[in-house]
Amino acid sequence: MTPRLDFSDWWGKDARRGTPVVVTMENPNYSVVEIDGPDSAFRPVEKSRGKNAKQVTWVLLLKAHRAVGCVAWLATVLWALLGTIKKRLIFRQGVAMESEKTWKGKLLFRIIKVFLVTSLAILAFEVVAYFKGWHYFQNPNLHIPRTSDFQGLLHMVYVAWLTFRADYIAPVIQALSKFCVALFLIQSADRMVLSLGCFWIKYKKIKPRIDGDPFKLDDVEGSGYEYPMVLVQIPMCNEKEVYEQSISAVCQIDWPKDRLLIQVLDDSDDESIQCLIKAEVYKWSQRGINIIYRHRLVRTGYKAGNLKSAMSCDYVKSYEFVAIFDADFQPNPDFLKQTVPHFKGDPDLGLVQARWAYVNKDENLLTRLQNINLCFHFEVEQQVNGVFLNFFGFNGTAGVWRIKALEDSGGWLERTTVEDMDIAVRAHLNGWKFIYLNDVKVLCELPESYEAYRKQQHRWHSGPMQLFRLCLPAVITSKISIWKKANLLLLFFLLRKLILPFYSFTLFCIILPLTMFVPEAELPMWVICYVPVCMSFLNILPAPKSFPFIVPYLLFENTMSVTKFNAMISGLFQLGSSYEWIVTKKAGRASESDLLAIAESDSKAVNQPLIHKVSSESELSELNHLKEQKESTSPPAKKINKIYRKELTLAFLLLTASVRSLLAAQGVHFYFLLFQGVTFLLVGLDLIGEQMS
Repeated sequence: MTPRLDFSDWWGKDARRGTPVVVTMENPNYSVVEIDGPDSAFRPVEKSRGKNAKQVTWVLLLKAHRAVGCVAWLATVLWALLGTIKKRLIFRQGVAMESEKTWKGKLLFRIIKVFLVTSLAILAFEVVAYFKGWHYFQNPNLHIPRTSDFQGLLHMVYVAWLTFRADYIAPVIQALSKFCVALFLIQSADRMVLSLGCFWIKYKKIKPRIDGDPFKLDDVEGSGYEYPMVLVQIPMCNEKEVYEQSISAVCQIDWPKDRLLIQVLDDSDDESIQCLIKAEVYKWSQRGINIIYRHRLVRTGYKAGNLKSAMSCDYVKSYEFVAIFDADFQPNPDFLKQTVPHFKGDPDLGLVQARWAYVNKDENLLTRLQNINLCFHFEVEQQVNGVFLNFFGFNGTAGVWRIKALEDSGGWLERTTVEDMDIAVRAHLNGWKFIYLNDVKVLCELPESYEAYRKQQHRWHSGPMQLFRLCLPAVITSKISIWKKANLLLLFFLLRKLILPFYSFTLFCIILPLTMFVPEAELPMWVICYVPVCMSFLNILPAPKSFPFIVPYLLFENTMSVTKFNAMISGLFQLGSSYEWIVTKKAGRASESDLLAIAESDSKAVNQPLIHKVSSESELSELNHLKEQKESTSPPAKKINKIYRKELTLAFLLLTASVRSLLAAQGVHFYFLLFQGVTFLLVGLDLIGEQMS
C-alpha cells in the first residue's frame, strides 16, 4: 500500500500552537492582512479589503480602454460604410444600376419614392414643430388648440395637418395594419403547428423505413432480380463551374451498370461549354458507364422542356424510375439504394424526395442566412407534410419519381417556371403519395452573391402564384377529399406563397415607418418585437449553430420581402418577369471528402486497363481536340456589383422614420427602424454576399 503524503492532520494538530502574527508593509500600495494561525492564510479574503485606490484606478482604466475600443470599432465600421456609400452611390465606381424591365417594377419603385419624399417633408415639418414646442400629438388623446392659441400661419397649418391626420389618414392605416397583423398571426400559428409536428416526429422517431435488406442475395442468384431499371437525368445549361462534379458523382452511384442509364441533358448555348461536357461524358463512357449526352437546338420551355424532350425517347419505356439531379448536386454512391427500395410494395408511391446539404453554407453571411431558411424548409415543412399528408412540393432535384406517376399526371409541362411544383400538384390530384427522407442528404451549392440569390427567389415566388391561377380549376373539380383541397389552396398556396410576402412587406416596410408619422395608428410592441423574435427562434431551431445570426436573419428576411412581394405580384397577374428563367450562378465548390473520392477514382481508372470499350483513333483525336478547347477557353469577364434602387429607397424611408421616432422617444421603434434601415442600405449597395467588383 502506497504511503499517504497528506500532512493536513499534522498541520491541523499544531493549528493553534503558534501566536498570531501581524505583518505590516511599509509600502502603502500593499494592503495589511492579519494572519491568525496557518489556516487563516488560505481562507477567502473579502474583495473590498483586497483593493486600494491604485487598483481601482487600473480597473477603471481597463474598462475605459475597452469602451474606447468598442467606440473606435463602431466608428471604423461607420466610416467604412460611408466610404462605400460615397464610392458606389455617388461616384458609381465598380457598380451598375439595376434595370427595371417591366412597368410593374417601375411602378413599385415610384410608389416607394412617393412615400420617401412625403416622409421627408413631414419629418421637416415635425422637426420645426418639435423645436417650437408644439407637442400636441405625442399622446393622441390630447386636445387640439383653440383658434385663440394659434401662434402664426405655420402653427395653424400644423394643427390642420394634425386634424386631417387623425380624421382621415389614421383610420386607413389602422384598418390596413389590423388586417396585416391578423395575417401575421395566422401565419405564425401555421409556423407553430409545423414546429410542434416536427417535435412530435422527433419524439416518436417517426420516419419512413425499409423492411429488411432488399439487396440480400440469400434467396435469389445474381443481383439483377432486386434492382429495377433506373434512369438518371442531369439537366444543365451553361453550368461550366459544376458540370464535372455532378457527372462524376452520378457516375459513381452504386447500382448495376446494366440497369442504370445516365442522361446528361445539356441546354448550353455556349459551344465551348458543350465541348467540355461532351468530353466529360466521353471520359466516363470509356470507363464502362452507361451515359449519353443530349443537346437541344431550340431551348424552349427551359428545364421543363429539357426534361420533357428526354422522356420522349423510346428507350425510356424500359425504365421504371427516374432520378433527377441539377448540375450542382453531388449524390452519394448509395443514393439509389437508400431511395428506390421505398417503392417496393407500395404501388401508390410516386415520389421519394431527399434532403439538400450544402458545401458552402459557411462561406459568407448570405449563405448562412440561406441555410437557416432551407433547414427549416426541409427539417420542418417537408418532413411534417410528408409524414402527416403524404404530399409536399417536389424540390426539382435530389428526388426519384416513378415514371408511371409522371405519365399519369401529364408529364412535364412548360407553362410555368416551377415545373417541379406543377408536377407535384398534378400527381397529388391524381392520388399519388410522396415520401420525404430527412436522413438522405445530397450535397449542393447555395448562391454566394446577392444578385444570384435575388433572381432565384424571384423565380421561386412568382412561379407558385402563376401555378395557382392555372391549377385552381383543376383543384376545385378534382376527386380528392375536401380537407386535402383546403390544405392545397389555403395553406400550400395562399398562406405560404401569397400571404407571407404580402404582410411581411406591407407591415414592416410600409405601415411601420408610416405609423411614426401617424402616431394614432402606432403598432403595439408585441407585433414589432416579441412575435417576430419568437418566429425567428422557431425558424432557427433546425440549424442550432446559427443562433448567433438570429437578429441578422430577422432583418434580412424583412429586406427580402421586397423581392418576394414583387415576384408574387408578377406571378399573380402574369406579368412579363414571371416567365423569366435565369440559371442560378454557381461557384463550383466541392467538399474535401468529394475531392478525395474523385482523386481516388481517377487514380484507379488510370491504373486499371479499360476493358469495357476499345477507343478508335478518331474518338481519341476528338477527345484531344476537346481537351485543347478546354485549356484554351478564355476566363470569364469580370463581374461588378449592382445598386438596387428599391432597397435603397426603402432604406432611406426607414431611416427617416427612425429619426421621427426619436422625437416621440419611442425606443424599440427607433432601434428596429434604424437596424432595418441599415440592413436595407447594405443590401441596396450589394454589400452582402460575394463581392465581385
